[in-house]
Amino acid sequence: MTIASSSPPSRLPVGSVEGARTKPRTKRAGAGENRGDGRLAAVFIAPALLGFVVFLLWPTLRGIYLSFTRYNLLTPAEWVGLDNYTRMVQDPIFWDSLTVTVEYVIINIGVQTVSALAIAVLLQRLTQSALLRGIVLTPYLMSNVVAGIVWLWILDTQLGIGNEIIAAVGADRIPFLADETWAIPTIALINVWRHVGYTALLLFAGLQAIPGDMYEAARVDGASEWRMFWRITMPLLRPVLAVVLIMTVIGSFQVFDTVAVTTGGGPANATNVLQFYIYGAAFGRFQFGYASAMSVALLVVLSAITVIQYRLTRAGQSDLG
Repeated sequence: MTIASSSPPSRLPVGSVEGARTKPRTKRAGAGENRGDGRLAAVFIAPALLGFVVFLLWPTLRGIYLSFTRYNLLTPAEWVGLDNYTRMVQDPIFWDSLTVTVEYVIINIGVQTVSALAIAVLLQRLTQSALLRGIVLTPYLMSNVVAGIVWLWILDTQLGIGNEIIAAVGADRIPFLADETWAIPTIALINVWRHVGYTALLLFAGLQAIPGDMYEAARVDGASEWRMFWRITMPLLRPVLAVVLIMTVIGSFQVFDTVAVTTGGGPANATNVLQFYIYGAAFGRFQFGYASAMSVALLVVLSAITVIQYRLTRAGQSDLG
């Protein structure tokens, strides 16, 4: 006796049924793995993010708020609107400090960039010894305060070994850090001495990315070292050089340590750079509102300079194919 089936048999292939059953499981496994990777990434990012918020973002927002107040740590902040900014525009010492800072930046950036580029090219073209690179970087391992104190001793007008050598050759002693004309160039050169090795190694890393085939082809065509430098090295090094310039300009505008331990802003405010003036207003005269206003002004200036530099130098573009 034959038993009739109440429903026709399924015509779907076995493989299709198995694929339909297993596909959702694959998706769920992938989503779980992605969530796990996201949690792991969050764990690694959390310390840096916390440091950014606590030590950078919050102080910046707090400083912007204080720039619109009168605040001296002893009494609650009193809202004064734009009074601090009005005072800043009318303050001749502020403009004098800004002028001194710009003078320092021009000397520091000019000498440091040219010197670092020359050292980087020599390291690449003549030798790539790790020992020489370590020697070049050695001054950078010293803090700004220590470097300032060491050079203060060396350049002392009466007892410094630098002036002793100058006197030994029959020249007059030079008051490097006690004369209005010499003070800012001397401080700039001290910081060049400390930072030029680090800047040179950054440029050296950029030079390492330039293919050597280009130099070999140029030599075959009879190009001199000088011509290869201007036609190959400089155009291809431009993105790295642009980033280095942006970093050094920002750092130069924030000079403080060397001035504090060598001249203290003197003589006659000749080295009273903007950061030192802000520090004196905040922690010397307890005018935190006014100091915050000047800090915000410096932030705006540095942001504008960075954007202009980035666009003019095309730091985000490379000529390397």
